[in-house]
Amino acid sequence: MVVLTNPPEERLVFMEQYVVLKKRDFNDFIAAVTREQKVFAPVAKGHNQYAFEEVTSGNQIAIDYIPTILPPKKYFMPQYETIATYDTFNGQNMESVMEYEDMVLFGVHTCDLAGIQCLNIVFSQQPKDTNYLMRKNKILIIGYECNSYCDEYASCRLVYNHLPNGGYDLFFTNLENGSFIIHINTLIGEELVKKIKIFKEADDSDLQTLEDLRERKRKIFAKNEVPIEHEKIPELFDKVYDSKIWNELDKRCVACGNCTNVCPTCYCFDVIDEPNLDLKTGRRYRRWDSCQNEEFAKVAGGESFRSERGARQRHRYYRKFSYSIEKFSRFFCTGCGRCSRTCMAGIDLKETLTKLVEEQDMKNPDAGYRG
Repeated sequence: MVVLTNPPEERLVFMEQYVVLKKRDFNDFIAAVTREQKVFAPVAKGHNQYAFEEVTSGNQIAIDYIPTILPPKKYFMPQYETIATYDTFNGQNMESVMEYEDMVLFGVHTCDLAGIQCLNIVFSQQPKDTNYLMRKNKILIIGYECNSYCDEYASCRLVYNHLPNGGYDLFFTNLENGSFIIHINTLIGEELVKKIKIFKEADDSDLQTLEDLRERKRKIFAKNEVPIEHEKIPELFDKVYDSKIWNELDKRCVACGNCTNVCPTCYCFDVIDEPNLDLKTGRRYRRWDSCQNEEFAKVAGGESFRSERGARQRHRYYRKFSYSIEKFSRFFCTGCGRCSRTCMAGIDLKETLTKLVEEQDMKNPDAGYRG
């Protein structure tokens, strides 16, 4: 047994939990999995853009990629999802609908694994979302580790998502020596490994190589991307509700909703009844909604709780760094950088957080927010 000096959740790792796959056998692995069920993985789309799509060969997969345009959330919570059909020809008759399929999701980064974990928490609350939970249980997740930063927008160290922290069935790490080491985390993952007989058990040297790689990685991610200690973030948001920074965002934001559409943890949706032409039958479906849309916070009479764009941006930040701590005891920002990467107005999450810290340092130099 080799004891790894990683955070508590990664210590006391037994050898039988790890196997090794040679890179030359990667295509054979993907081909074998696709014979069992559909595989979805990151695919290069050009212009440094990537998307999760169905693949049939390992050659189609972008192994090292920046976060995809849309997170894998789209497979757990589709943008449009029929939840019921109705027929009023013979009284009021409505039948629930569950749309799901078995699939393997390959190459999920730790930031997106954290996003899926957040959604699992939300939709497992009472009343439980059976559509989501049924779909989740049909998806086998294979994670993939980033050995360095994706790009300048990532802030995974700030929210402690730079290292694996569960949420997967198998987890691939590129040892950069011609092999992947795979952590087996669930019985389903173990069954897949046993079925595809191209792995070898990891030995002491493989685990030491993993530990050496993680040690190099700790140095790369040694400092927070924003000048604040992780534990101080909720305290910061206790003080910045009336910050002038939100007024600055009000002048810049175009209310396009890109930031929420690409966020791995935004889960708001609207429910619509859509009748057929006979006006007797139809369907009820849900679709993604966004707190950045003006109509989102409108109530009867046309009043809006958040008519100004700055107030809507503030609400988004508080949903990620404050309200989620109060309700779920975890950040709902995963550090993926998608909101900054896709913002049409160039609003950068790290820049905004840094300005909030600097503003509070000016007001109270002894607060000690800076990391």
